[in-house]
Amino acid sequence: MKIQKRPTRRATIRSLAALSACAIAGSVLYAAPAVASTTTEERPAPAPSTSSARVMEWLDRGIVAVRASETTVHVSWRLLGLDPADTRFLLERSADGGPFIPVGKPLSGGTSFIDDSADLSVTNSYRVRPLGSKPEFAPGDTFTLPADHPVEPVVRVPLREGGPIKFVWVGDLDGDGAYDYVLDRQTSPQSIEAYRSDGTFLWSMDLGPNSIDQNNIEGGSSTVDVGHNDGVTVYDLDSDGRSEVAIRIANGVTFGDGEVWSGGATNVDQHMAVLDGETGALRAAAPVPADYLRDGPMYARLGVGHLDGEKPSLVAYMKNRIGGSGSAFNLMQVAWQFDGSALNQQWKFLRGSQDLPDGHNTRIVDVDGDGRDEVGEIGYVLNGDGTLRYSLAPQDIIHGDRWFIADIDPARPGLEGYGIQQDHPRKLLDYYYDAATGEILWKHFSDRPLADAGRGMVADIDPRFPGMETWSNDGEVNYHQSVPTGVYNAPTNTLAEPDTTKQPWPHMGVWWDGDPLRELFDNNPVPADRDARITKWDPANPTDRESVPRVLTFGDYGAVTALGNSVYPTMIADILGDWREEVVLPSADFDELLIFTTDQATDQRLYTLAHNPAYRNGMTLKGYLQSSNVDYFLGHGMEQPPAPNIRYAGEPKPGSGRP
Repeated sequence: MKIQKRPTRRATIRSLAALSACAIAGSVLYAAPAVASTTTEERPAPAPSTSSARVMEWLDRGIVAVRASETTVHVSWRLLGLDPADTRFLLERSADGGPFIPVGKPLSGGTSFIDDSADLSVTNSYRVRPLGSKPEFAPGDTFTLPADHPVEPVVRVPLREGGPIKFVWVGDLDGDGAYDYVLDRQTSPQSIEAYRSDGTFLWSMDLGPNSIDQNNIEGGSSTVDVGHNDGVTVYDLDSDGRSEVAIRIANGVTFGDGEVWSGGATNVDQHMAVLDGETGALRAAAPVPADYLRDGPMYARLGVGHLDGEKPSLVAYMKNRIGGSGSAFNLMQVAWQFDGSALNQQWKFLRGSQDLPDGHNTRIVDVDGDGRDEVGEIGYVLNGDGTLRYSLAPQDIIHGDRWFIADIDPARPGLEGYGIQQDHPRKLLDYYYDAATGEILWKHFSDRPLADAGRGMVADIDPRFPGMETWSNDGEVNYHQSVPTGVYNAPTNTLAEPDTTKQPWPHMGVWWDGDPLRELFDNNPVPADRDARITKWDPANPTDRESVPRVLTFGDYGAVTALGNSVYPTMIADILGDWREEVVLPSADFDELLIFTTDQATDQRLYTLAHNPAYRNGMTLKGYLQSSNVDYFLGHGMEQPPAPNIRYAGEPKPGSGRP
């Protein structure tokens, strides 16, 4: 592999650096040629926000308890984004229906506790009471652990019987502060189902005859969740304290209240619909712009961001084949806002003939720090008003399967991006860039005849180096013929592990144990041998991809991956307990959601990731499922992040314990 690296990263015009070769485990390091840039000599700090605090969900404490061993229980709960810094928590337990009594002293560190004094032969209920400079809040939600519960890091949510599940979304559908669940059923026709947090069934939506064609590139006008498309998302779009379900629809769908949609002049005509989260009834619909409907239905990816810095917007990436066949595609992006009664289009962006490379996942992130979100694809970024911010095409970036935006280098102002490339004519494998400007900082190239970075990942997995690491595969991901390309420290562009054959699978991240390094959701790439697990890279004892030490094997608890044999989970997100992430998987019979939640205590104190704007936006996005990131550096040696600039939606609920 050959590597190109810039000699500096903030110069306006860089002179051609002298070629300097240095051997790094069989690789060669070269300085990159000069390119023009619009950045200034020293990159300025992010501009101060000109918008008000963005409206986000009020959440309850999300308290959760699991048996960590035969004699102990791990209990964790949320620190909310607007909790005062001096907030402490008194954990209380009720045994066998008795009164709640304190378990230990008030806690001021991590919102996590190992209870080793409970009688686990009886039912135990837990709650926390916040204490601090503000008036004492009433104790909030409770979590009950049944008597003699199995030792497992799992919360099991019952479901109706039904077909395979590909995706799960979360949102507070009923306004009680707890995340509820929306999921798909990959049957023919397809359907969408909603459940309360305890598994109480709410409603089902039949997607009708126009969801029977499930071609993964261009199928039916109401088909969802195939290929890199989804067409569904969940969020509180009108900021009333209850989440809605947004879904692209066509004639023949039956809403959760039994009403049938027939609003299209033809079966190709599509609308964007907003459904009541608790009933599944239609609340509003707006036509999908018809610019490209002459070429057939448009598949969609949906997500949510705060494009004006305050109110949420529904954002759609939509695509179909030009002429209905071939390799050329129409691409349109649209943003709407829902005001509680109408879905109003904010803007429409048409790619047309512009050289704007897209991929398989959308990112909605505030890349320049002004409080307003931008909308990104792998090769370009739109401003929040739908105008083009920059394209990476002039820097030789084309299509790829994976990309990320995060604070990869905490010593560098702002956010960075990392992406991979598929079948690049000049054998470019991956690249690292400034997320605000698009300035590329380094590139890695392959020396193989058929270069194809099928997967790539960025996360802090090595505490010996500042910031995050990147790693990828060279070759099609679903086959063992792909070769590892090595673990690099992104900020320094140096190999963290000199032996490039030793690295993890580049798939997805999950914060699971007690330290801020990220663990990994891994899977065997051969469908018949999926064996999904959590692994943890050990830089002191590096291994090949197959031998990274396991933390957890999901099949031991009866879980399968999405659709029963996919490489993906249905969701990874912080939806319960403290800031660590949950892995959501179905049971083999698709009659349970298994919410895997950590059983390991931590002293690391962070507000819930769901109150971080970048991370919460990521929870609304699917496509080719990829890890979400916060907008601050979360990793080894991190600083305490600032409180998010947010305010809560809706009004306080009586008896909720909400401040």
